[in-house]
Amino acid sequence: MSGDVRPAAAGAEPQAAAAAAGAESQLQVILASASPRRTQLLAEAGVAHVVHAVEVDETLEPDLLRNPAEACKKLAERKASASVESYLSDPAHTGTMLFIGADTMVVESGEIFGKPADEADARRMLRRLSGATHQVMTAVSLWLVSAPGAPAAQEAPAAPEASASAGEDLSLYFRTLVDTSNVTFHPLDEAAITDYLTCGESYDKAGAYAVQGEGARLVKRVEGHLDTVIGLPVTRLLQDFPELFGVEERLGGICR
Repeated sequence: MSGDVRPAAAGAEPQAAAAAAGAESQLQVILASASPRRTQLLAEAGVAHVVHAVEVDETLEPDLLRNPAEACKKLAERKASASVESYLSDPAHTGTMLFIGADTMVVESGEIFGKPADEADARRMLRRLSGATHQVMTAVSLWLVSAPGAPAAQEAPAAPEASASAGEDLSLYFRTLVDTSNVTFHPLDEAAITDYLTCGESYDKAGAYAVQGEGARLVKRVEGHLDTVIGLPVTRLLQDFPELFGVEERLGGICR
């Protein structure tokens, strides 16, 4: 970015940062994900938003592969950062904006299960999950940006921990969190696994199943937020940041 990028207020919570960014501006929520499931979760919660997803490199260094929670946070930050950079490259995009980057990982005994490469890989994952409890982690990276007069061709900082320089008009606040739910599967025999794989929903899902789809029949119980397992912990976001998502206005200010 050109000029100075700075937190809206050092050490401030997002609610205070939003005020510092300009309470007179209507907050625009921008989802940095093309996932229809995440869009649906936000829409069902009454959060108006637009989608602006950018492809990012999801390669993880070996040390991150050994730390799934940090790996998940890192990918959510990459997605949010790329969306900020791309969106603000259009000088018409000004005002106060909340970018939401997210990444979901299935973790079994410390191993990250991504999207299966093929049917054999999906079958391997489902065998591992059968009759056991695993973790589903969804990291969310919130980037609150105020760009009253954003110059063209701005770039987001490479990492939220860094304090980069940008235009005096631009203020920036970051917060990344991870929410974890425990999911227990029913015991699955080969026939049950084959039957599930034939429905075709495994191949673009982390862990080779979709809890909101036919995969629900594989699940014995979920401990934690179901929306975390689906791909975006909207329940937690609305609880932790009601001002950012307009919850107080919709519920008459009773959410504090």
